[in-house]
Amino acid sequence: MTPLSVLDLAPIVEGGDAAQAFRNAVDLAQHAERWGYRRFWLAEHHNMPGIASAATSIAIAHVAAATSTIRVGAGGIMLPNHAPLVIAEQFGTLDALYPGRIDLGLGRAPGTDQATAQALRRTLVGDVDRFPEDVVELISYFKAPEPGQRVRAFPGAGADVSVWILGSSLFGAELAGTFGLPFAFASHFAPALLVEAVETYRRSFRPSERLDRPRLMLGVNVVAADSDDQAHLLLTSLQQAFVNLRSGRPTPLPPPAPGFAERLPPQHVALLDGILACAAIGSPDTVRRRLQSLVARTQADELILTSQIYDHRARLRSFEIAAGVMVD
Repeated sequence: MTPLSVLDLAPIVEGGDAAQAFRNAVDLAQHAERWGYRRFWLAEHHNMPGIASAATSIAIAHVAAATSTIRVGAGGIMLPNHAPLVIAEQFGTLDALYPGRIDLGLGRAPGTDQATAQALRRTLVGDVDRFPEDVVELISYFKAPEPGQRVRAFPGAGADVSVWILGSSLFGAELAGTFGLPFAFASHFAPALLVEAVETYRRSFRPSERLDRPRLMLGVNVVAADSDDQAHLLLTSLQQAFVNLRSGRPTPLPPPAPGFAERLPPQHVALLDGILACAAIGSPDTVRRRLQSLVARTQADELILTSQIYDHRARLRSFEIAAGVMVD
């Protein structure tokens, strides 16, 4: 069966706080480990009142300490926000603490708005354009040091960190292929280019010392419940969050709002239809059909599921259902 993983945004819900978000993240990771999920990734976002995982490497350490076998990592680190050496040291440290369990997904978007990106980086000059060079530099720090090498990562040199390229465009797909790295496509929020990105990645792939054949993982929004109607009610939290974000006013994750979609103007309906084109929303049978159809269409090697649900128990149930339907 196609392996499943978890992408957790450590959601801060309306009326909640970051401390609760991290307790929920640990609880979800422990359940996911028991249910057979392969990875548990946290994402770097900034200036987002509904996402607690801004200090991503710290959040990863917290989850890894509370689990024992599931791989834990970043989905991803937005590399233009950081010096490659700093990330090599952080993830080298994580590998030293939790050997053989650490993943590092790299993205070139800022993960925030332009003003916050400038506050993070102090400058926007050339940072995004240097992404390919920064990836090469970062990976070099994980290798055994060369004689005479002046800058080394301690911890980091010789670390067993699995490096992925993340992308929502053809740029990331081609870069991952050219570098011979595994590729995770963000079809959970940018599905329009999915087919073309998959083709680009596989066409451009060149074997490397890290990977001998393409490895493709797809992000999927999943809202699973015991009935289609219940799942669509739970979905309204994610719908509200997306509309708020795209309207320039990000908020904590709101509670479900019955009839929310029916009250939306046409432009917001079109926005949500586009974002959720690859989503699996509904009862176990509905979710099974959607996930199996996506794998059949793309031949993905793995799916990484994200489930933005207000009630933590309902979110656990969503991941439990997804794990069960892919095992059946």
